[in-house]
Amino acid sequence: MNTKSNATLYQLLLTVFIFLANAQGSISQAPVGAQAGKPVETKSANTDYKPAFAGQTRTKSVVTKTPYSVTKLTDQLDLPWGIAYMPDGRLLVTEKEGNMRIISQQGIVGGEITGIPSVNDGGQGGLLGLCLDPNFTNNRMVYWVFSENVSGGTLTAVAKGRLSKDEKTIEGAKVIFRAGPAADSKLHYGGRILFDASGNLIVSTGERSNKSTRPLAQSVKGALGKILRITTEGKPASGNPKFSEAGAIPELYSIGHRNVQGIAIHPSTGDLWETEFGPRGGDEINLIKPGKNYGWPTITYGIEYGGSAIGEPLQQKAGLEQPVYYYDPVISPSGITFYKGSRIPEWENNLFVSALSGMHIARLVIQNNRVVGEERLLVNEKQRFRDITQGKDGALYAITDGGNLYKIDRK
Repeated sequence: MNTKSNATLYQLLLTVFIFLANAQGSISQAPVGAQAGKPVETKSANTDYKPAFAGQTRTKSVVTKTPYSVTKLTDQLDLPWGIAYMPDGRLLVTEKEGNMRIISQQGIVGGEITGIPSVNDGGQGGLLGLCLDPNFTNNRMVYWVFSENVSGGTLTAVAKGRLSKDEKTIEGAKVIFRAGPAADSKLHYGGRILFDASGNLIVSTGERSNKSTRPLAQSVKGALGKILRITTEGKPASGNPKFSEAGAIPELYSIGHRNVQGIAIHPSTGDLWETEFGPRGGDEINLIKPGKNYGWPTITYGIEYGGSAIGEPLQQKAGLEQPVYYYDPVISPSGITFYKGSRIPEWENNLFVSALSGMHIARLVIQNNRVVGEERLLVNEKQRFRDITQGKDGALYAITDGGNLYKIDRK
């Protein structure tokens, strides 16, 4: 074999060695079908509806250049739904059937935490999103959303309680807000919750899916299909927007939503962003402004599951907000988080979206409140991603309906 052939063989073996070394203890993250500049979505849309502006859907693809690893910490969770990091770096997780558990950085799953009010876990209900008090180190308060049995059906409820020092129970749990009216439905509870910069709670709800309750997303007299802003006692937060229609409940922050399962605050601008499910097509990414109407079901980029049009149909109407981005076909966007930090610099201020039916994590590059790039991560895992958060260590942590917890971080 000549010198040139030896050199070529050496280079090939070295490349293989480096690949195998990097793969130890992590999951290969080679992009699947990603070509920079071409949209990541290749399937046909359900409609021929036209976007309101360029880049509102199927923006160009991007590919992460920084080497990163993905580690499955555990597969022993039972339908996890919400995830939050604790001050010491551990993770507090809700499970749909009504449990909370603490997970170590090594993926060790703790026992069931008792003291949580019973939930209705039928359909899309259960123990849903959670967040920790910003002063958790001192007061140990936890806030969560769940589907509650009440007269007339079920509704989205918000509760709080104190995690005991031995971490085995929630002490003094009580419901602080109920998003009425109740409905005879097992669908569209919304269910995310977070603290804003003023120390108030942002809560998302759904319009409960029924055609009879769907129009209530447009009604200011109830809490269905809304984003709400309340105090830690469940009262209307100071500074909430005023709606001109008579009978508006004071907890409203925005209206006209279908089923909001993702809310996050932009780390640089402080703006509130959300994701909500469309029907057949029409998943939305929205920049939320107080007092605004986001259109459902008057305007939508989706159609009924059976294929018929929704309403007139309309995709744009004066006085109703346009989504920053929408999907057709759907990816079923659930929990979201913004990336903040320098471990993977190109991810700074990117929005990460848990996709259920899409079975991936969507990375969205946002500039001037427009999505200018999209990447699909963890496609090979073939998991329904339910929620994602950034931990104290700067890594991303994602949970799936299949019971998995993943850590995503720089190599």
